[in-house]
Amino acid sequence: MDWGFIGKYLPLYATAARITIGISFFGIVASLIVGLICTVVVQAKTPVLRQCVSVYVELSRNTPLLVQLFLIYFGLTKIGIKMDAEVAAVVGLTFLGGSYMAEALRSGFDSVERIQEESAWVLGLSQKQSLWYVVLPQALSVSLPSLVANTIFLIKESSVVSAIALADLMFVAKDLIGMMYNTTEALFMLVVAYILILVPVSLMGSRLERRFDYARR
Repeated sequence: MDWGFIGKYLPLYATAARITIGISFFGIVASLIVGLICTVVVQAKTPVLRQCVSVYVELSRNTPLLVQLFLIYFGLTKIGIKMDAEVAAVVGLTFLGGSYMAEALRSGFDSVERIQEESAWVLGLSQKQSLWYVVLPQALSVSLPSLVANTIFLIKESSVVSAIALADLMFVAKDLIGMMYNTTEALFMLVVAYILILVPVSLMGSRLERRFDYARR
């Protein structure tokens, strides 16, 4: 192990890590918003909109992120839509992650018994209030493990954005391997960087799951 090489290029990995964290954060937040909107549409039981959501979910989950990124970053330029690599990466992660978040939230909503909502109406809550104060907290409690797993999945999937020349962690590692041939050191720093990002997210998710589970009981 060439520790001199690691010390020399460690700042490069730190910069790349900030890019990875940034696009992952915005992609995950946007995915949650898209997933929640899709879930509300499905719960509203509007046939046309539910069909649109179903098509989106199937299209998103059954096509690789790499293909989606190429279509967003290179394909959309054919119709005059141009965007930076960072924006394209966030849009790609949102398109992929939104469907997974929607399915996780849908399972949570489906687990809440109909009588819970009806009881809220009897007590005088409006449909919006019953959704916000009664159904949503219980649905989130059930969905949380899947949401955490999807969050970790999207952070790992962010490594694909290196294909559109975005200088994230994977891009830096491949670049150093190609130029310096220090494969072991480059991959070692890559693995350590992802562990430092993912382990705190996993631990935080586990803590939230325990708190939500305790509150539900």
